[in-house]
Amino acid sequence: TNMGLNVGDPIPVVDIPLRVGDEFTTINTGEISKGKRIVIFALPGAFTPTCSTQQLPGFEENYGKFQEKGIDEVYCLSVNDSFVMNAWFKDLGIENVKSLPDGARSFTMSIGALCEKNNLGFGFRSWRYAIVVKDGVVENVFSEEGFGNNIETDPYEVSTPENVLDNI
Repeated sequence: TNMGLNVGDPIPVVDIPLRVGDEFTTINTGEISKGKRIVIFALPGAFTPTCSTQQLPGFEENYGKFQEKGIDEVYCLSVNDSFVMNAWFKDLGIENVKSLPDGARSFTMSIGALCEKNNLGFGFRSWRYAIVVKDGVVENVFSEEGFGNNIETDPYEVSTPENVLDNI
């Protein structure tokens, strides 16, 4: 993998602010996988083309298949705030995949997936990847090739829901 996270590593435990209704709460990355097997997939940005037409809807459509493979929850991480993530999920009618709005970049920086996309005017974002986590420990890593800053291309082959399903 191109990132700093490998199979067998514990995932970083961070609190991520989450907007629910009219209030902020937090979601703890250590808690969400405690006693569970989860998928976290990350993408460069809410409302962006590949993320909106393929990746997030693809994980939503395949949610049942993930459950059949023993996955308890599927989370979508993006370096966006919770307001943006909530609006995006509502816009796409997402009901099963859960939002992990890493606006402060704490999780993304901790696993070495932070990259600059200044060439697109995005600033700092997450590299595109998916991980399978069992009880806080990484089981599988599906990181797109070519990790780096201000990359012209946006590969989306390794972290597709279909590829993840085929390899877990």
